[in-house]
Amino acid sequence: MRHLFREWRSKVSSGDGVRLLGLLLALVACALGFVLLADEIVEKETQGFDEAVVRALRKAEDPATPIGPVWLRVAARDVTALGGGTVLTLVTLAVCGFLVLVRRFRSLLLVVGATVSGALLNSVLKGFFARPRPTVVPHLVEADAPSFPSGHAMLSAIVYLTLGALLTQLTDRQWLKVYVLGVSLALTFLVGLTRVFLGVHYLTDVLGGWMAGLAWALLSTLVARAAKRRSHGLREEVRTGPDVPEAASEQ
Repeated sequence: MRHLFREWRSKVSSGDGVRLLGLLLALVACALGFVLLADEIVEKETQGFDEAVVRALRKAEDPATPIGPVWLRVAARDVTALGGGTVLTLVTLAVCGFLVLVRRFRSLLLVVGATVSGALLNSVLKGFFARPRPTVVPHLVEADAPSFPSGHAMLSAIVYLTLGALLTQLTDRQWLKVYVLGVSLALTFLVGLTRVFLGVHYLTDVLGGWMAGLAWALLSTLVARAAKRRSHGLREEVRTGPDVPEAASEQ
């Protein structure tokens, strides 16, 4: 963290430090938001609200039937699979294969490290909070792990946002960067919403998953950025050699 602060301070004039500061502030905001939300959930302050939201998405006369047309239920099941372990694993493996072929090994470490560590963190958090799944309506898809935070929401945020950040490095066009990050955010958002619509998560489970996933993706990006800058500095030092005092060079 100290190295990141020195990097920002030395590059404020170029605008890069402002972007770094924004990433740090977003990371702190997500982490703090998750802690505050988790505290409310542990004290069951959100339970009434959560159950009301889940019920509102089902027909009053038949809690097993979600509101909206039949195609919406089918679409929700399809979209929610984009945040499942199988799809995320296939996407990650495909990207890792591409990174190996183009010899982007630092990016490969970022993708693997963020994904694997994020999955482990999600399992730890689920086991720690051990929040039961919603029982006020029937589930429309299989779900058996603890409810908070949502694994689909958290892991889709980690994977899609990390991959989106990598793709933005391949172009200098600002509108393309916005498009890529917009698609990454949209996928994460839609996956999370389907978990509530299908009755397998409370809304606060999804909010917690989004915040934890975004925080983890930001942290992984900042660590990779610091490692890249440090590696570049070491290469420059090796190439140019140690600084020689001017007086000594004259002798």
